[in-house]
Amino acid sequence: MAIDLRNLRHFVATAENGSFRRAANVLHMQQSSVSRAVRQLEDALGVSLFERRVSGAQLTDAGHRLLRDVRPALEQLELARKAATAAGRGEIGVLRVGILTSLAGGFLRELVCRYAARHPEIEVDIRDGGRDEHVYAIRRRDLDVAFLSGEGGLADCEISPLWKERVHVALAEGHELADRRQLDWSDLRSERFIVTRRAPGPEVHDYIIRRAADYSTYPEVMFKAVVQETLMNLVALRQGITLVSAAWVDVKLPHLVLRPLTDPADIVPFSAVWSRHNDNPALRRFISVAHTLAGRVRRGSSDWSEEALGLTTIESGFSASGQRHDPSP
Repeated sequence: MAIDLRNLRHFVATAENGSFRRAANVLHMQQSSVSRAVRQLEDALGVSLFERRVSGAQLTDAGHRLLRDVRPALEQLELARKAATAAGRGEIGVLRVGILTSLAGGFLRELVCRYAARHPEIEVDIRDGGRDEHVYAIRRRDLDVAFLSGEGGLADCEISPLWKERVHVALAEGHELADRRQLDWSDLRSERFIVTRRAPGPEVHDYIIRRAADYSTYPEVMFKAVVQETLMNLVALRQGITLVSAAWVDVKLPHLVLRPLTDPADIVPFSAVWSRHNDNPALRRFISVAHTLAGRVRRGSSDWSEEALGLTTIESGFSASGQRHDPSP
């Protein structure tokens, strides 16, 4: 037995207003249309829902029972309709974001803060992971977007370069290089590097080996079975040095200093990566906010500047116009 939802709504309006005429006024309809809708509902149910009187329409016992059950159901349907509409507009829902770098500062922190302020009903689910792990999750639709180093294309994925960060060396504050304002790879010839086994450690390891080879050096790089935050504490304890992105500059860890690398090749691009088949409206809005922020940073019109990325000109004369480089810390 199919029942038209409109007939149920007309029934509820009539019951709440006590007459077909008043219900018609509320619904902005002809009285005959409301009366006909209620009659169709009665025919479908096989019961009388109202006693029709000159003074109005009074519910029967069957009508009282139906009203008690139908009114909350219609209210729930209306809530579901509004929720579906809001989700379709990207006003509510969940956005799953994969990251490699720290959220303590930099472009990514600013982006998440701005998006959350504009769309408080969207839950931003941040997930750490490695490059391959994030790309796999995007293709499986387990992630909506990931922020990865580099600008290279990926099959079945959209990629949008957004910002750059200068690579920094993390040192214990008592390290002999800690007094330098900036460093280059020749300063690191005899240093021991430490990286995490978990992300982003493998990417950092490969970056160290590749960049050191450009200077004909082959440093010792040790893996540690710790998370990145613990690794930074090991650096502070003089267990070794490591490389981090400029986002870590805002992380105030005791007994630790960060010094920028001067080579333009150590300015690293970061990109947003997402599946071209992903139709999550919250994702579209997130990417739009990211593009707006990236444009403002490039134009220098943002109150949050490239200085936070370590891209302002340093003593050697290198600046954000340096060449691009693929996967990095």
